Amino acid sequence: MRYSVVERVRELAEKVREQVGKVIVGKVDIVDKLLVALLTGGHVLLEGVPGLGKTYLARAFSACLGLRFKRVQLTPDLLPADIIGTRVYNPKTVDFEFREGPVFTNILLADEINRTPPRTQSALLEAMQERQVTVDGITMKLPEPFMVIATQNPVEAEGTYPLPEAQLDRFLFRLIVDYPSRDEEVEMLRRKHVMGEVIDVDVVTSPSEVVKIIEELPRAVKVDEDVMEYIVDVVRATREHPAVMLGASPRASAGLLYASKAYAVVSEGRDYVIPDDVKALAFDVLNHRIILRPEYVVESYSRDRAWSYAAVRRVIDDVLRRVKPPR
Repeated sequence: MRYSVVERVRELAEKVREQVGKVIVGKVDIVDKLLVALLTGGHVLLEGVPGLGKTYLARAFSACLGLRFKRVQLTPDLLPADIIGTRVYNPKTVDFEFREGPVFTNILLADEINRTPPRTQSALLEAMQERQVTVDGITMKLPEPFMVIATQNPVEAEGTYPLPEAQLDRFLFRLIVDYPSRDEEVEMLRRKHVMGEVIDVDVVTSPSEVVKIIEELPRAVKVDEDVMEYIVDVVRATREHPAVMLGASPRASAGLLYASKAYAVVSEGRDYVIPDDVKALAFDVLNHRIILRPEYVVESYSRDRAWSYAAVRRVIDDVLRRVKPPR
C-alpha cells in the first residue's frame, strides 16, 4: 500500500534528523526548518558567528537527501558569470558553448553572501525566484529541486555589502545559529575525536522523490480560513508597530502560509495547520523582512550586543501578543 504524502514526509523528517544527528550535535530545530524550506521551494539564510558549523550542517543535510551539493565562496572579486555560468568559444566546433556555473545543482551553498558586491548578489535573484538563469538572452532551467542556503557573519561589517531588501525577501527563513551548550560542545569533540571532519551519513531518499513530495504536499495539508486570517493579521501588524519603519510584505504572508503547512507535517505529522505552527515560524520568516526605526535600534544597543537579534525578536513577540489567534 502506498503511503500518503503526509506519512512519507513524517518518515523522511525522522530519517533526516537521525542521519544529520550523526555528525551535527543538536540543532534539530534548524534541521527541521531546512527541510521545511526545501519542501516549500524556499531558500534559507543561515546567520551566525564563524565556527558554528553552518557549512558542515548544509553538507550533511544535502548528503543524506542524496542531492547534488555545490559551494561557492563569495568574495569581492567574484563576477555573476562565476555563479550562473557563461558562454565560451570552442575552436573545435567554431561556436560558443554554455559552461554551467555552480548554480546548476540541487543545493547551492553561498558562503558569506554579504562579502560579494550587489552586482554578483543579484545574479542569484532570478535563480531563487524563477528556478532559471538567463545568459545572452537564452533561458535555462535549473535542476529540481533547487535551494540556496546562504551564510552570513553578523559581527564583521568591514569589507561587506549588506543584502538589499529585494534579496533578503527572497529567503523564506533567516535562521539564527547560536553557540552550542556545554554538553553539546563536549559531545561534538567526542565525535570529532573519532570521525574528524568526515560526513558519514546514509542516503534516505532521492531527488525525484523530493520533487514528488514538493508537488503533492501543498494539496495534502488543510488550512482553515481563520488561520489564514491570523497569518495576514500577524504580518499586517508588523507594518503598524510603532518600532517598525518598514513592515513585512505580502510575500511574507505567503511564505508564512507555505512554511506553516510543511512545518505541521515535519514537526508533528499533522495534515492541518494550527496557530501554534504560525507562532513557531513567525520569527524565522519575519526577522529579516522588517526594518526597525533608528531610535529603537539605538535604544536597544544599550542593553543588547550591536549585532544581536533581541530587538527584532522583542518586536515580533509583541506582535504575536497583540494579535489574538483563532480558537
